[in-house]
Amino acid sequence: MHKIALISNELPTYRVPFFEKLGALPDVELLVIFCSKREPNRNWTLPPLHFNHVFLEERFVTLRGRYIHYNTGVIRALRAFKPDVVVTGGFNPTHLYAFGYALAHRLPHVAMTDGTFHSELSLSWMHRLVRRFVYARSRAFVAASNGGRQLYASYGVPAERCFQSCLCVDNDAFRPAEAPPEKRFDFLFCGRIEEVKNPLFALEVACKTAQRVGRKMHMLYVGAGGQEDAVREAATAWSQHVAVTFCGFAEHHALPSLYQAARIFLFPSQWDPWGVVANEACAAGLPVLVSPHAGVANELVRDGENGFVCRLDSELWAERAASLIEQPAVWHRFSERAMQRVSDYTYDRAAAGVRDACRYAMHHPGSAGRLTRARSPVRSV
Repeated sequence: MHKIALISNELPTYRVPFFEKLGALPDVELLVIFCSKREPNRNWTLPPLHFNHVFLEERFVTLRGRYIHYNTGVIRALRAFKPDVVVTGGFNPTHLYAFGYALAHRLPHVAMTDGTFHSELSLSWMHRLVRRFVYARSRAFVAASNGGRQLYASYGVPAERCFQSCLCVDNDAFRPAEAPPEKRFDFLFCGRIEEVKNPLFALEVACKTAQRVGRKMHMLYVGAGGQEDAVREAATAWSQHVAVTFCGFAEHHALPSLYQAARIFLFPSQWDPWGVVANEACAAGLPVLVSPHAGVANELVRDGENGFVCRLDSELWAERAASLIEQPAVWHRFSERAMQRVSDYTYDRAAAGVRDACRYAMHHPGSAGRLTRARSPVRSV
């Protein structure tokens, strides 16, 4: 039996089954330590939790829209649990306290990230220095994607010490029924309505698609955020081309029917290490149009196969969208392929990836500190 302590910032609803799967593995005794139940910019309601967990007393500061957690209570939680291995999923002070606990008690440490080589290109030298220090003293590494493996490789981490734990959703819950509901919406945008998610760009794409196709488009926004008023104002201005419905924030159980009511998912994010909304869209059989700035691009979403990976050019996006709307056979091919591709992203595989990394860390005590020289990341221009 391996006693695994995993430290995470917060608990999104879609991650609950992952922790339940990990905690239910026969050779695992799990404690998940959360810095927060829900950060202030989140609206979800958690279901009953059937895994061993602790919510720390919330302590954080806000820096450029991010929440920096510094919960010293993580040390008390680790002392009470007495883990065999410590897994940290970030670099907030709380994660570093837990990493320090592992060092002080000579416990194997496993680094875990949702980030990618490209999502971390803008990090400061100080952030990189902290990562180099932690990675040089970690025995195993867990990435959510191939981009995460590339990130670890840039720090000199050998491939045999890297394991994958994909981000995923309940694919069966999103899968359309044999007689799917009517597609009331041509486009769906689902996520925080904030500038980084590019909701105004999505509306512009719908408007230009309407001009190409020669009919009014119908678009659904699911989510809430600081740009909602601006999007509503633009929707009014462009109402001759696009009829927009605003659903507001939707609880996780309500999402499948919303996805299934749409034809195409727009994901024009300006920055996203992965993008679980694309998992949801693919599981619901929606072709996905995605920017190259999201981690799912060219991994879960393959250009010309189950969606399109396009630079942020609204005319190009409208051209791609029109090709799907005007050619039902192409749309159906993309839809089927979307469901096939996402079928590999499951909670069982995600849990096994973390379990395997912890096994490796416990049985390879000499691996920490033996990294090759890191490659210097090349900044994009």
